[in-house]
Amino acid sequence: MIYRSPSIVSASLSPVDAPVLRGQAALRISAVHERSRGAPAKTRPFDPVRDGDLCQAPAPLCGLDWAHPRIMGILNVTPDSFSDGGRFDGFDAARRHAAEMVAAGADILDIGGESTRPGADEVPIAEEIARTAPLIRALRADGLRVPISIDTRKARVAAAALDAGADFVNDVSALTWDCDMAQVVAEAGVPLCLMHAQGTPQTMQVDPQYSDVVLDVYDWLSGAIARAEASGIDRARLIVDPGIGFGKTLEHNLALLQHLGMLHALGCVILLGASRKRFIGTVSGVEAANARVAGSVAVALHGVAQGAQILRVHDVAETRQALALWQALNIAKIEG
Repeated sequence: MIYRSPSIVSASLSPVDAPVLRGQAALRISAVHERSRGAPAKTRPFDPVRDGDLCQAPAPLCGLDWAHPRIMGILNVTPDSFSDGGRFDGFDAARRHAAEMVAAGADILDIGGESTRPGADEVPIAEEIARTAPLIRALRADGLRVPISIDTRKARVAAAALDAGADFVNDVSALTWDCDMAQVVAEAGVPLCLMHAQGTPQTMQVDPQYSDVVLDVYDWLSGAIARAEASGIDRARLIVDPGIGFGKTLEHNLALLQHLGMLHALGCVILLGASRKRFIGTVSGVEAANARVAGSVAVALHGVAQGAQILRVHDVAETRQALALWQALNIAKIEG
């Protein structure tokens, strides 16, 4: 199999006639890298016939187009999430924080009632529903209209959240945890995010191994897409997430980020969720998760430069500010 990855440059540095990456005005394709297992990588010119799919803009989802990156604000209503566990598990605190993130520029809210950090215990279904569905219903009653995703592995939790007003499902197991999840999503006709993970929260950081992490994750996500399509979920409604930090070492995470653009060949919206994760602290020497804001923003902008359409972040205002500057610097052709 040949794996294709666009060589991506900003519009401000590219020829005006360079092809646009996946409908994103700020990013152009200068060439295409090709890799295959056991063979040297090579770079060739962009071919409109072979590579035209890399220019096709994804279909809008939940009223959002992908001409520019979207910010997904994280709302963990759990006592034990790795960065903000316990801060927003109170009902009123969660409602306030949701409103604050939307005011700060969040395009999407991602609400989760079960931590999937390394070593986390599974939460009973009824408890996870009690943490999430009433909050989603209250946010809709408050007049909040941005899309809401439910971050869960469990079909009954997803169904309750969708009934309460959520718009799509963010499944960190990519349909592998609960055999009923695909049917729930297919019957609801909503978007689905498929995330790569190796192992469970209890085992995923115990010596994760890959033959080639970039190609292995690509193949795994391709298989996850095929499973979703076989269950009646259209590819146009699928989002893919390489699962930074889920069964990966520091080197694995860095390799996936460096080659994030390869995922464009899957034809789905790309979500990057690297906010405050341990590898940022390892590289920067910052131990406390909530002190990794600057590093998280740096990784987010790297993801944007690779064409990621959704940035899943804790720090909405800081990411929005950085993104505004990045777009101003990169979207227009510099004259002279």
